[in-house]
Amino acid sequence: MNTPEAPEVAKAAPLLPGQHVVVIGAGPAGLTAAYLLSKAGVRATVLEADDIVGGISRTAQYKGFRFDIGGHRFFTKVEPVQALWQEILGDEFISVPRLSRIYYDGKFFDYPLKAVNALKGLGPVNALMIVLSYLKWRYRPYPVEETFEQWVTNRFGRRLYEIFFKTYTEKVWGIPCTEIRAEWAAQRIQGLSLAQAILNATSLNKRSTTIKTLIHEFRYPRLGPGQMWERCRDLIVEMGNPVLLNHYVKAIEVQDGRAVSVRAMTPSGERSFTADHVISSTAVRSLVRAIEPQPPPAVCAAAEGLRYRDFIVVALILERDRVFPDNWIYVHAPGVKVGRIQNFNNWSEAMVPVAGRTCLGLEYFCFKGDGLWESRDADLIAQASRELQQLGLASASDVEDGAVIRMPKAYPIYDAHYRGHLETIRQFIDPVANLHTVGRNGMHKYNNQDHSMLTAMMAVWNMQGASHDIWAVNTDFEYHEEQKLESSSPRPLQAS
Repeated sequence: MNTPEAPEVAKAAPLLPGQHVVVIGAGPAGLTAAYLLSKAGVRATVLEADDIVGGISRTAQYKGFRFDIGGHRFFTKVEPVQALWQEILGDEFISVPRLSRIYYDGKFFDYPLKAVNALKGLGPVNALMIVLSYLKWRYRPYPVEETFEQWVTNRFGRRLYEIFFKTYTEKVWGIPCTEIRAEWAAQRIQGLSLAQAILNATSLNKRSTTIKTLIHEFRYPRLGPGQMWERCRDLIVEMGNPVLLNHYVKAIEVQDGRAVSVRAMTPSGERSFTADHVISSTAVRSLVRAIEPQPPPAVCAAAEGLRYRDFIVVALILERDRVFPDNWIYVHAPGVKVGRIQNFNNWSEAMVPVAGRTCLGLEYFCFKGDGLWESRDADLIAQASRELQQLGLASASDVEDGAVIRMPKAYPIYDAHYRGHLETIRQFIDPVANLHTVGRNGMHKYNNQDHSMLTAMMAVWNMQGASHDIWAVNTDFEYHEEQKLESSSPRPLQAS
């Protein structure tokens, strides 16, 4: 895959005793950075625009029911992340068996795809055509993998791509698969092919536990992923550093190539914070908008060109204690708008406080301002209830209550232009040695939670004297599952 040459990153300015770090955003990346800084005795202030911590990894609550903004498995091959999870939450983790399926053409198919299950469910004619298509593309693949379509077709064949990948992916992203970059597929479907799926269905495969998409069990906080970040916030505060909610960053002042202060709007007015370092996990577009003085027009235009997919979860409470056995179901049916359905009873029973009830999360992918986003909550709950019945999973009459959560900028879009936009922005931001961008939106990279945390860890380690390339995290197609990052040993800080 051809990628633009990355801009040269300025070496992180050293973090000295007594200095103050402003952390923008209280999601996994921001709170990880603040936690490590707090442990090192560094003064740090976390500014979060929302009234809850965790970002997209939060756990929402409604009448005692707890539900994710999308499901968040706790699985990683990155040892420092694993150690930090255990350090923060300890015995509050539970082990959860993984079961997820695809709903397609009125049938359920195992996901990750299992060859015998998939081919049997599609029928002998379809099965033969899928295998022939796979063999064709195996020996005559696209020579260049620039797009999602090319990447998946080379590994699964054209026919299986059209059946199981194309429609759902375009529902999620709202753009054609020919416009989605291959690196997104490489990050999300790593190490898996039709041949791998066939091996996984037999005793021939001895490596399935090393492939992310084939993990059969995962750890999970007893009260949902938000429990991790609520506890992390509490520990940061206990160590003497504030986590300030409802603080929307409107300006980052840069003087002589250094970030020197951050201004935030609060319910009681504007506040200013001097900064020796700034760690930003806010969306790249928002970061560029906030920089003062305003960056050059080309940088501003590039930031405005970055696109995001927004997200709605409709939590439905059903008067039933068993609906389906999956943790989640991918919905490939074209006649409904729901993209994925979570069953929170099957993540952790502790998230459902009333016996005999089930809490489902129906997920809708949209753009802020479109018809779905602007719909009334009552209409979304009614639509989700109808679609649940249309799919044959439950009756709409089983639904006794519901709640709606809207999450803007949930997913950075890997469209045809994002790489060029990001390169232009990095040419301006990277030379600011004390401004560190981390996390999913902070780097416009569709990282999982563990890699978002790793970028924050590396930023702190670099401030302590290490030289990690943060932008290389999760860019090697094998990195995510096949390599382990051992614990780093940065230079310790003197407590301030």
